[in-house]
Amino acid sequence: MSENKTHYREAFDSPYLSSADITGPTVLTIKRVRLESDQTKKTKDLFNTAHFVEKEIRPGETLKPMILNAGNSRTMKKITGSPFIEDWNNVPVTIYVDPAVRFGNSTVEGLRIKPEMATRPSLTPGTAQWDNAIAAYRRDGNLEAVKARVNVSPENEARIIAEAAIQ
Repeated sequence: MSENKTHYREAFDSPYLSSADITGPTVLTIKRVRLESDQTKKTKDLFNTAHFVEKEIRPGETLKPMILNAGNSRTMKKITGSPFIEDWNNVPVTIYVDPAVRFGNSTVEGLRIKPEMATRPSLTPGTAQWDNAIAAYRRDGNLEAVKARVNVSPENEARIIAEAAIQ
């Protein structure tokens, strides 16, 4: 389980959301995007910076803003149908870690966005998907991969965890 481990990037305290902060596909709502100066003070560059409706990434952990690089900005244009950052308000998105992002001559982990799939089906007890979710929890120690594909209510998540412990 990675939840109790420390990601190496946590040592590099950043004012922005990073791959160290995202443990699985995470649905967030972009409240607004602003063109802001680099808060790390490493450059004088301006960045498209997304701020979120949600205040915490997990209970007790403050959610940081996210820099929308060129690729993620193009994705926001596709999602909203507008190239203007002022039109990117109140947009639900899924943020995930892509392990194969090119950065100069290196391959690094990077954050990517995709549209939130509001039409995802809900997980229902007694189905083959339910049994697969239990198996996934046993294998992974979490339900992140399952929640990327289907909606899982907090009650059903607790039930899956309990059933995984029994069987």
